[in-house]
Amino acid sequence: MEQTKAAVLLFLLSCICNGAQASPLAGKEDWGYVEVRDGAHMFWWLYNADRQSAGDVDPPLVMWLQGGPGGSGTGFGNFEEIGPLNRDQQPRKTTWVQAAHLLFVDNPVGTGFSYTDRPDQYATNVAMVASDMLVLLAHVFTEKAEFQSVPFYIFSESYGGKMAAAIALQLTKAIAQGKIKCNFAGVALGDSWISPLDSVMTWGPYLYSTSLLDDYGLADVNSAAEAVKKAIEEQNFLKATELWSITENVVEQNTNGVNFYNILTQEPEEKVTNATGGNYLSLLARRHIRPLHRQSLSELMNGPIRKKLGIIPHNVIWGGQAEEVFSNMAGDFMKPVVDIVDQLLSSGVNVTVYNGQLDLIVDTMGQELWVKRLKWADLASFNNLRWTPLDDPTSAGITGAFYKNYKNFSFYWILKAGHMIPSDQGPMALQMLKMVTQHL
Repeated sequence: MEQTKAAVLLFLLSCICNGAQASPLAGKEDWGYVEVRDGAHMFWWLYNADRQSAGDVDPPLVMWLQGGPGGSGTGFGNFEEIGPLNRDQQPRKTTWVQAAHLLFVDNPVGTGFSYTDRPDQYATNVAMVASDMLVLLAHVFTEKAEFQSVPFYIFSESYGGKMAAAIALQLTKAIAQGKIKCNFAGVALGDSWISPLDSVMTWGPYLYSTSLLDDYGLADVNSAAEAVKKAIEEQNFLKATELWSITENVVEQNTNGVNFYNILTQEPEEKVTNATGGNYLSLLARRHIRPLHRQSLSELMNGPIRKKLGIIPHNVIWGGQAEEVFSNMAGDFMKPVVDIVDQLLSSGVNVTVYNGQLDLIVDTMGQELWVKRLKWADLASFNNLRWTPLDDPTSAGITGAFYKNYKNFSFYWILKAGHMIPSDQGPMALQMLKMVTQHL
């Protein structure tokens, strides 16, 4: 009995010395930095799966990549979408740790808690992003050798999908060459910026069909989109990014400020216009990075989380380099990576596309267009399939999604969800994860 009391007192004393109560996740998570290039430091955060929820079958390892580029996976993806705790540090009922080990990575370098020592160390294209990520993955799978045989999936959102495709292709080659030892099982591209032009060209028709544009607005948006198309056809991708920004302004003006991430949710406080100073890249970064770095999340990450992690350099602010990350990728931003998806499919990699019904920035109409142009040998067989309805996990008899699958390609249409599917439809997103990873 005395020994038990002494152990309890020692435990309580250690909690007081650490300035906080013991975390319910103690022993179930890990984090660290990897210097992926000289002066380029990438931050990762790993949560082990909840084995009680995961069941007897060994759960897969899932890496989550956020969009932007410049959006933080360890922040937004973790605390706003799929991590074990929400932004208020309360348990999330639909956390993906119920079915998988979760690896969040702040990439490209400069995102979230990742940072660069010098301005010339930012990534400028997805090939560079993928190269950096392979350095990190080689480190993680070496240091965490227990995960080498576990099925490894890359799940992504928005621009994270473009990066995920490039990373998946380089990872496949690295595994074949024996440079990385892991059991790569597939990539999932969520509301992903795979073919930017297909997204932009369908904004007008999508908004018109949902009664958010009149005939005049449709003409304005289509005209602006045509200018983007012309720049891309001329291979002037930096100009295309600028014209994309202009097209977004035209959309906002004609829809009274539609929310690009969920057309049924207006958030006027997040609206960004050209009324104030800053070049178009600064404005774009504010429009597409700021929603991922809301004040409450920033306060959490730069306060309690920073203190908990204990390894963040004193001069690094969570999200402090996000705008530079976005700006340095501007020349690569509008380039498509459909060819990379084709290469993945042709090499036998499992590829999943999933999209939210209410997303505008990467609307489903645009996703379907580039999918139908794939050169994958089995595309005709995939297209001939009818989709299968999925019940909403919380409402029997109510359709929550549709999906199709043929060989190594799947497509999920997630209903009543916008750009951030796990935030909008958490139960459906969790079910999709289980289906994709076959961890049912």
